Amino acid sequence: MTELGSLTAVQLVAAYGKGELSPVEVTRAALARIEETEPAVNAFVRVDAESALAQAEKSSQRWGRGEPEGLLDGVPVSVKDILLMRGGPTLRGSKASRTEGKWDEDAPSVARLREHGAVFLGKTTTPEYGWKGVTDSPLSGVTRNPYDPSRTAGGSSGGAAAAVALGAGPVALGTDGGGSVRIPGAFCGVFALKPTYGRVPLYPSSAFGTLAHVGPMTRDAADAALVMDVISGADHRDWSGLGPVPGSFRDGLDDGVRGLRIAYSPSFGGQVAVAPQVAAAVRKAVEKLARLGAYVEEADPDFSDPVEAFHTLWFSGAARVTQHFGKEQRDQLDPGLREIALRGARYSALEYLAAMDIRMDLGRRMGRFHSTYDLLVTPTLPLTAFEAGRETPSGRGRWTGWTPFTYPFNLTQQPAATVPCGVDEGGLPIGVQLVAARHQDPLVLRAAQALYEAGAAEVPAPRL
Repeated sequence: MTELGSLTAVQLVAAYGKGELSPVEVTRAALARIEETEPAVNAFVRVDAESALAQAEKSSQRWGRGEPEGLLDGVPVSVKDILLMRGGPTLRGSKASRTEGKWDEDAPSVARLREHGAVFLGKTTTPEYGWKGVTDSPLSGVTRNPYDPSRTAGGSSGGAAAAVALGAGPVALGTDGGGSVRIPGAFCGVFALKPTYGRVPLYPSSAFGTLAHVGPMTRDAADAALVMDVISGADHRDWSGLGPVPGSFRDGLDDGVRGLRIAYSPSFGGQVAVAPQVAAAVRKAVEKLARLGAYVEEADPDFSDPVEAFHTLWFSGAARVTQHFGKEQRDQLDPGLREIALRGARYSALEYLAAMDIRMDLGRRMGRFHSTYDLLVTPTLPLTAFEAGRETPSGRGRWTGWTPFTYPFNLTQQPAATVPCGVDEGGLPIGVQLVAARHQDPLVLRAAQALYEAGAAEVPAPRL
C-alpha cells in the first residue's frame, strides 16, 4: 500500500487544512492504486477517473481559498453499487437490471457525501441485490480478498471493504442486511459499522425491508464517526428515517471504556463452533477492554438461532426483488438468488407474520439484555476468509450457515461494528464484533476507538 493510501480521512482533512497535501495528489494516488490492484481483486464495477480528478481539482481550489465545503472535502470515497449515485446506472450486481434512464439522483447518504465535498472514485462490486455474504455475480465476476486473492473478500459489500483495505480511498459506503458490511470488514481487516436502523436514511427502500442498513466502511473508528456526522442527517425520502442526532458522533469518542459493563459471548452459549485462532484473537481483544477498565464477564444473549425467521424475511425480499422479472431476466440471475426467490414466493402472509413475531421477541430479549450490559462482544465471524467463488466454505446450505453472529442484529436493528483484532496463521484478518442497544451507536464507536488507541485493532497491510 502506498503511503497516501494508508492515511485516514481525518488525517487527510488535517493535511489539506495545513497545505501539506492536495486532494488532487491524493485522488491520483487512489486511482493509481485501483489500476494497480483491480485485475487481481475486482473491487470496482465502475471507475470514473476523469470525474474524480475534476472533483478533486475543485476541492483543491476550495482548500486553497481556505473555504472547504464540508467535513470530507477532498476525501476519496467509493459507493457500493446498490446505492444510487448520479452520473451512471446502478446495476446492483445484476445483468437483469435496466441501464436506461437519466440516473440523475443520489441516494441520501451519497447526497450528503457530495454536499460535504467528497471525491467519488466509482462504484464497488456487490452480489446481485446484495443477497449473500460473499461478493460474486454474473455481472461482475468474483471479488477477491486483498490479503490472499484466492480467498473471498466477503460480502455483500465486498468491493467496498477491499477498496478501503487496499488504500483505494479511506471511506466506502456499504449496505448491511444480514452482516454485509461487517462480514467483508472482518475478512478484509477494516472497520465497518452497521448503525441503528434508520440512523442513515435509505432511498429507494430496500426490498429486504427494515433488515437493510447503510453504513460506513473505513480505516478506523474515528473515520467512521466523522462519516456518520455527514450521512446521518434526515432525508424526506426515507419514511422510516430517525430524527436529527443531538451533537456529533465524535463527541466522547475518546472517553474510553472504563466503567462500561461488557458481556463477552464467545460462542452464543455453545451454539457456534468458532475456529481456535479466531477465538483466541477475539478473547485477546476482550482482555484488552478489561485492562482498559471495562467490567467484563462471559454472558450469552437469551436467544436461540433465529435463522429460520431470518430466512423467511430474507427470501421473501428476494422474491419481491425479482417479482416482475420475465423469463429472460430470471434466466440471467445467480442460481442461488433464483432459488431463494422461488422459496420466498411460497411463504404465506401468516408465515411472514410469524417470523415478525420471532423478530419482535428477539428485540425484546436484547432490550432486556442491555438493561444489564452496555455492550455485547462476540467474534464477527467464526472463521477467516475461505475460497473465493463459493457461497459457503463447505459448499452446502446458505451463507447464513457461517454468519451466525451477524444477522441476528439486523433482526433487532441494533448498532454493531466489526473491529480488526489480529490475523490467523495464514495472515488472514480476524474481526471482533461490538453490539449496543438501539440508538447507542456512539457507544459502539467509543469502544472501538479505545481498541484502536490501545493498539489492539492493528493488522498488517494487505499483500497486494
